[in-house]
Amino acid sequence: MRISSPLLRSGLTVAAAALPVTLATGPASAGPGISVSTTGTTVSVTTTACAQLNGSWGTASLITGSQGDFAQGRQVALTGNSTGQGASWSGISPGTYTVIVMCSNNSTAGTQTVIVSAAPSPSPSRSPSSYPSASASRGVLGGLGGAVQDYGTATLVAGGALVGTGVIGAAWFLRRRSKPYRF
Repeated sequence: MRISSPLLRSGLTVAAAALPVTLATGPASAGPGISVSTTGTTVSVTTTACAQLNGSWGTASLITGSQGDFAQGRQVALTGNSTGQGASWSGISPGTYTVIVMCSNNSTAGTQTVIVSAAPSPSPSRSPSSYPSASASRGVLGGLGGAVQDYGTATLVAGGALVGTGVIGAAWFLRRRSKPYRF
C-alpha cells in the first residue's frame, strides 16, 4: 500500500502542532516537596513545602477513586518540624488512591496518585523453634533424625551394641541359609 503525500503532510502537521502543547505541559509532577510511599498496607506522605501557622502544619487527605474532593478523604494532620512534615495511614486496602497535602495557609503542597498492592501471603514454612520439643508426648519425632536431643555416652553405647548384635545375627542367618538343607 502506498502512502499519498497529502496524507503524510497532514500527519506531520498534526504531530508538529501537538509538540509545543506536549512540551508546555511537561511531565505530571507531584508538587514541590511532596513524596508518597507505600509499605504493605501503610501509605506515607512527606513534604517540606508547608510552614507552621497557628500551631498547625496542615492536613493530608487520602482519597479513593469514588470520592470527589479533599473533604471526603481520610484526613490526617501533618506532624513534624521546619525541616519536614509527614502523615501516614495504615490498614489501607489494595487499590488506587490520591494523596493531597494542604498546608495550614490553605495552599496545596502537592497531589500524587499511589497504588496500594495486596500484601503477599506468607509462604508456609516451619522454623526450627516451631518443632515440638523432645519432651512432648506426641509420639515419635519422625523426620528430625535425632537432632532434637543430645544423647549421653551410655545411650550411644547401648545403641551401638544393639546394632552390632543385629549385624551378627543377620550374618549368621544368611550363612546358615546358604548351606544346602540336610535331611
